[in-house]
Amino acid sequence: MTARDRIRKTVLRLALPVTISTFLLRAEGIVAVFLVGGLGAGAIAAVGLGQLLAFIGTTVFSGLSVGANVLVAQLWGARRLKDAGEAAVHLIGLGLIISVLLGATGVLINQPAMVALGAEPDVITQAVPYSNIIFLLVPFTILMHVLSSILQGTGDTKTPMYALIGVNIVHILVAYPLIYGKWGAPAWGIEGAAWAVGIAESLGACYLLWACRTILARSMAIRFDLIRSTWQIGASVSGERVVQQVGVMFYTKMVLSYGTAAYAAHQVGLSIESFSFLPGYGFAIAAATMVGQSIGAGKYVRAKLENWEANRLAAAGMAVMGVLFFLFPHTLMRGFTQDDAVVELGTQFLRIAAFMQIPLALTMVLAGSLRGAGDTRFIMWATTIGMWGVRVPLAYVLGVWLQLGVVYVWGAIIVDWSVRMGLLLWRYQSERWRAIQVIR
Repeated sequence: MTARDRIRKTVLRLALPVTISTFLLRAEGIVAVFLVGGLGAGAIAAVGLGQLLAFIGTTVFSGLSVGANVLVAQLWGARRLKDAGEAAVHLIGLGLIISVLLGATGVLINQPAMVALGAEPDVITQAVPYSNIIFLLVPFTILMHVLSSILQGTGDTKTPMYALIGVNIVHILVAYPLIYGKWGAPAWGIEGAAWAVGIAESLGACYLLWACRTILARSMAIRFDLIRSTWQIGASVSGERVVQQVGVMFYTKMVLSYGTAAYAAHQVGLSIESFSFLPGYGFAIAAATMVGQSIGAGKYVRAKLENWEANRLAAAGMAVMGVLFFLFPHTLMRGFTQDDAVVELGTQFLRIAAFMQIPLALTMVLAGSLRGAGDTRFIMWATTIGMWGVRVPLAYVLGVWLQLGVVYVWGAIIVDWSVRMGLLLWRYQSERWRAIQVIR
């Protein structure tokens, strides 16, 4: 077996559980949209809007999860296991503090944010209670992300997968009766969908905490060196996600201006397209873990081989998804809703999404490799250029100024991801990431 074959085998071993985990993580939100579909387009839009705000809130602090993955991976690769265990304890503590602050902030600002986005009043009326519950239970969500990242940093991508299998099973078993009042449960509508998420994720967080018990190592004092390394990695990641999500809010506002049917099609289309992220995200995490461990061990040539192998496999996987989106968009949309207007618009969205799959795959894996090396600042700048230099202004020109259809606004996404892909490819080939020191 050649070195490339061994790397490919390791990439697949790490990526497959992460791909399944990503599917299960996204499936939770997709199932919620699917289950409330029987309540009408307004309910779909309300749940989608609530999920958008929760996603924006959690990604603001996503630097902590990425910092956990990279820091633990590099310490693990350097065989500094006690330091990795102490880092894990610090990261869990930071996650709990941050999650409480995020939950309180979300409850306070979610309704004004919905108004600012331009959502219709009936959608806001349904979305606010759903969003309030999600934000109150967000500590479990963030804890699950941090604990999963810690385990993935050690090379254990299977345990987070098992946790998410359980979370999804519990979610489905609880959500359906709570939404529609089946099997003796109260009919809480979309609020029932939110409570189901909280119940399932609280159990998942408890399981992952138990699974991390052999990794954790208590420290006699606060390790400011570990906190500083986490900040070095995570601050730019959080900045990147803020830039991305604020841009998504402005972009979503443009889509909302086309009406509830257009936004519902956008939401359902994103839910379907999220399946294509599975191989890309799986290989991105595999690349971040492997590159991080290789750099921690000082094996830079191996790190480059791992990156290119992950890129090749991700591009192949997401290209297949692109073909499915282009050939069978109507069938995919009908699986989520019977609203003809939503299906017609969503079909066009999926055909546009088909053309962005390869640029998106390469962008995801290159970003994962650069994060594994600790080069998160450049990713933030690439995201800023793609979102604010390309997507938002192009969508504004096409949708607001020229007043073209929503299809043209969706088309701006392709240009955005293509520009990001080019920037990250240039950065990785420059090898400037080799000079970055995450652990000392």
